[in-house]
Amino acid sequence: MDNPLWLIPALPLAGFLILVFGGSHLSKKMIAAVGAGSICLSALITIMIGTKLLSAGPDVGTYSQTLWTWIDVAGFNAKITLTLDALSLVFVFVITFIGALIHIYSAGFMEGDKDYSRFFACMNLFVFSMLVLVLADNLLLMYLGWEGVGLCSYLLIGFWYENPANGYAARKAFTITRIGDTAMAIGLFMVFYQSGTLVVADITAKAPELWQQNETVVIVIALLLLAGGVGKSAQLPLQTWLPDAMAGPSPVSALIHAATMVTAGVYLIARMHVIFELSVVAQSVVAIIGAATLLIAGFTALTQYDIKRVLAYSTMSQIGYMFLALGVGAWTAAVFHFLVHAFFKALLFLAAGAIIESLHHEHNMFRMGGLKDKMPVVFWTFLIGAASLAAVPLISSGFYSKDQILWYAWAGVGGNPLLWAVALLGALITAAYTTRMMILTFWGEYKTHIGHYPGKRMIIPLIVLAFFSLVAGFVELPHNFGHFTLFSDLMHKVLPETILRTNVSSEWMFQLLAALATFGGIFLGYFYYGQQPQRIENLRQNEMLAGLRRFWFSGWGFDQLYDVILVKPFVFITRINKADVVDKLYTGIVSVTDALYRLLSRTQSGSLRWYIMGMVIGAIVILGIQMML
Repeated sequence: MDNPLWLIPALPLAGFLILVFGGSHLSKKMIAAVGAGSICLSALITIMIGTKLLSAGPDVGTYSQTLWTWIDVAGFNAKITLTLDALSLVFVFVITFIGALIHIYSAGFMEGDKDYSRFFACMNLFVFSMLVLVLADNLLLMYLGWEGVGLCSYLLIGFWYENPANGYAARKAFTITRIGDTAMAIGLFMVFYQSGTLVVADITAKAPELWQQNETVVIVIALLLLAGGVGKSAQLPLQTWLPDAMAGPSPVSALIHAATMVTAGVYLIARMHVIFELSVVAQSVVAIIGAATLLIAGFTALTQYDIKRVLAYSTMSQIGYMFLALGVGAWTAAVFHFLVHAFFKALLFLAAGAIIESLHHEHNMFRMGGLKDKMPVVFWTFLIGAASLAAVPLISSGFYSKDQILWYAWAGVGGNPLLWAVALLGALITAAYTTRMMILTFWGEYKTHIGHYPGKRMIIPLIVLAFFSLVAGFVELPHNFGHFTLFSDLMHKVLPETILRTNVSSEWMFQLLAALATFGGIFLGYFYYGQQPQRIENLRQNEMLAGLRRFWFSGWGFDQLYDVILVKPFVFITRINKADVVDKLYTGIVSVTDALYRLLSRTQSGSLRWYIMGMVIGAIVILGIQMML
């Protein structure tokens, strides 16, 4: 075949099958070679096909390949068809390229684990499922990949299942995301009922003819699809699973946060943008959810002491920025931030994993410190990732992608001052908790002895990711920075352009405000944790502030809320059922029936004379009643 798209997902699947059926007979080097090698080959093929697609000219915007017919029943036809366009190319590149680096890192990180083969098998299946999700040309095949990443997240979050807490975290993630998945499935039924197809291209073409702007049915469909995206991308109100997902190994966290599961919601909404554009209500809800999530997650990250949980809440917040961009119609800005975020978030998680592994599995940042000179490569790569996360102006990729979202939150046709203000406050908070994380981890007193240093297989992926975290943002520059629009020009082949309601001449002023917010957050983090940490202790003595801190630390009480309104009532019902209250109801019915049977059976003596006498007496009584009436 000229464009063997099928090889991109097939190679990770082949690696999974080899490891499942033959992993017990392979050495660890062979297991790593199969697991990481299959993803590396997939990334190489992605780059080759992607390069060919990009150089094919404006007339060729899509590569499509039908492998076989999956379902053909009663007029419903679903095929295993893979489609590669500009949008799916960005996601496939991130999944395979960053996935390959994470696999190489994992070869060193997980080397001492007894379930080495099982780990790589699950990781390969994870990558395969995400590739199916983004390459699917129809929503049914996409849903197959959607459920696949849910299964793999369960397997990998609970990978160290000997610890009951890890099993609980896996079940929690699986259960909460099922809520969104169920809503999404209902939405797919509605789409098919209304349009007669689940092929994405056909839905995109038919949607403007099928539904009027803000028609009730299209609003409901959009909200149901949004519910699916909210569950997978850990946005309000289904965000509580993501921090607990840190129970899995650090490479798993990197894969979930950078290249697979939590980005699925962003892809779904961007792919189905035509439905959301027909529903202003649903699109506004997307923006509101994103803005609320980025703010809540940011405040929560300020209070965490586990370095991986800080990064988890930062992911929740950055995905919130992507949802905000989608909600205001800045489709390309959302995907651009996804690309940049994928590099620096994978870098931060892998660097954090290297620190945790070196410090005898220590997660608490307050027990770290003094690592700047002890682990220089990890420090510099982590610093590059942190600079992008904090969106340090001009020098970091994160500045260019986040600044674009801030600008469109104000100037975009779907934006408004409140959304912009929330996003700006989120930028200040992000810079503050990122600075706090850097100071606690790398500066100050050297507290925990380094057991061993990460090897080359862990260091090389950090260096590669640090390089891309530096340069990825420069594929798209603002109007007043040369207006270099390579990325958006590519995305506009699939996604609509953002409509502005404000003149671009004022963009520099908003960039200045974004820069001030970032520097303000850096100053706050440095002042309170670098210069005068005793002030934090003094603030903790304040009862009201201490209560607020506990509230933020708990994730704004969402777990407790769900425990009260959902978990406890269900547990109460199960306890009642355990006491056989329901069974006793049915047992009571049986007992009453049996008593009636015994009572009535006494009327049956078997004597014919008594039967005749009863009939005569009965007849006399009936006749007497009739005569009286």
